[in-house]
Amino acid sequence: MPLVVQVIPRLNSNGGTERGVVDIARGLKAAGWGSVVVSAGGPLVTNLERHKIQHITLPVDSKNPIIIQANIFRLTKVIRQLNADIIHVRSRAPAWSARTAAKRTNIPFLTTVQGIYNSSTMLKRRYNSIMTSGDLVITNSNFTAKHIMNVYGADPARIRIVHRGVDLSIFNPSAVTSARMVNLAERWRLPDGVSVVMLPGRLTRWKGHELLINAIAKIDRSDICCVFVGENTDHVSYQKTLENKINELKLNTTIRLVGGADDMPAAYMLADVVVNTSIRPEAFGRVLAEAESMGRPVVAADHGGAKETVISGKTGWLFKPGDVNSLTDALNQALNLSNESRDILAKNSMFHIKQNFSLEKMIESTINVYKELLED
Repeated sequence: MPLVVQVIPRLNSNGGTERGVVDIARGLKAAGWGSVVVSAGGPLVTNLERHKIQHITLPVDSKNPIIIQANIFRLTKVIRQLNADIIHVRSRAPAWSARTAAKRTNIPFLTTVQGIYNSSTMLKRRYNSIMTSGDLVITNSNFTAKHIMNVYGADPARIRIVHRGVDLSIFNPSAVTSARMVNLAERWRLPDGVSVVMLPGRLTRWKGHELLINAIAKIDRSDICCVFVGENTDHVSYQKTLENKINELKLNTTIRLVGGADDMPAAYMLADVVVNTSIRPEAFGRVLAEAESMGRPVVAADHGGAKETVISGKTGWLFKPGDVNSLTDALNQALNLSNESRDILAKNSMFHIKQNFSLEKMIESTINVYKELLED
C-alpha cells in the first residue's frame, strides 16, 4: 500500500492543525496505508507511538534559511529510505524544504492551507506562496480556497476543499456524564438557574471579547452568566483591559474569565449559547462545529468559515461582524428559544455536523486526494 509522509513543525497538543495530522495518520493506518509523521517533536508524539505510527524527529520547525536548506537533504533521505509515495506539508517553513525534496525524489508534493497568513508585504506573500504550490492544495473551507485564489493566484483546478472534521465519539452529548459537567460547573463557580453564554477562544484581541462584553451589557435580564474560556496568549495588558471593561460596566457577577478547559465536551454541555465574535474572518472555526455537534445553539460573526458551518436560523444565528446591536439581537433570539425550538435546533445541528463535518468524512476526503495524486 502507498506510504504518506506528513510534515509539520511541531506536534503540540493544543493546535487543531496538529491534531489533524494525528487524525489523518491514524486514518491512514486504519485504511491499510503506510503513515509516517515528521516534526520537531511535541506532546502528541506519544499519541502516534501509542498507535504504532512512526515519527521522525527533524528540525522542521526552524525558519533559519540555513536549516531550511539542510532540511532538503534530510527530507530527501527520509523519502528515499521509506520509499514514500507522497509528502504532505501543512506549514510554510518545512514546505520550502519539502517541495525541493519531492522534486528530487519525483513524488507528489501536497500542501494544506488551514489559515489566513499575514500578506501585508510582498516578501510575506512570497514566503506564504509556497503553500499554494503543491501538485494539489487542500484548504479547510471555501473561504480559504477563495482567499488563496484572490491573494496568491492559486489555480482553482488544483484546490481540493476538505473541511476540518469533528470526532463525534468525543463531541457527543450522550458521551458526557453529569459528573464531568458538575465538576466543571463547580470549578467555574457557575450560579444555579442561569443561562450560560460561552465564548471559547484564546484571550487575544481579534477574538472579539470586548464586543461580547458590550452586547451582554445591552441584554436586559439578570439570569445570564457569560464565560470566557481560553488561555491568555496575548499580552497581560489585554486581560487587564477586559477586566477593567467588565468592572466599568458593573458586570463583575455576570462575566467571568475562567482560563482554559481540558474538557471541552463538558464545557459545551454547560452552555446555553456558544458564541464566536472574531473580528477577523476565521478560516474554518472549529469551535462552532464542535458546539453544533453537541447540539448547542451558536451565534457567530457572518464571515469566514462560519458561513459554511452555521446555517442561520436552523443551527444558529449569524450577526453582522463588529455590530453590537446585531450581536445582541442574535443572543436574545438564542436565549429566548422555547424548549421545543431548542430541541429542533439541536437535532438540526447534530445532523448538519454528522453529514458534513465529521472526522470520518475528513479522513475519507483526504485519502481520496492522495489517491488522485497517485493516479496522476
